[in-house]
Amino acid sequence: MSRPSLLLAGAFAFFISAAPAHADPCEAPLPAQAGARFSGTVRYVGDGDGLCVGTTADPKEWIEVRLADFDAPELHQADGVAAKAALERVALHRQVICTAERGRSGRVVSFDRVIARCRIGHDSIGDLLRRAGVLASGN
Repeated sequence: MSRPSLLLAGAFAFFISAAPAHADPCEAPLPAQAGARFSGTVRYVGDGDGLCVGTTADPKEWIEVRLADFDAPELHQADGVAAKAALERVALHRQVICTAERGRSGRVVSFDRVIARCRIGHDSIGDLLRRAGVLASGN
């Protein structure tokens, strides 16, 4: 096999063996009623408006949340990575109290996440993100 063919074969093998994207690690059952309250530590941030809340280090006990009061750009959009970094600065490893809410669709659960307003102290995370200068995407 010639050297260029070998390089091409190696590059092909690398790209087809690339690891798939990992889903958020949160695995706990989701509250299904508007008004349900839950609390814990923000254990994981998936994007600019998605996080996991849990009382232990076990992802099987983490509740996956879609913030009810903030629409961040998606990770692949302009400012999406910056929005995720801002949510990490604001909330990661902090204690939160969350209340499940109905989304625009009228559902409490959307795309395997509970829609909830989460607070750190008296401030909602959405308000903290706006104060930090994060621009909402308007989704």
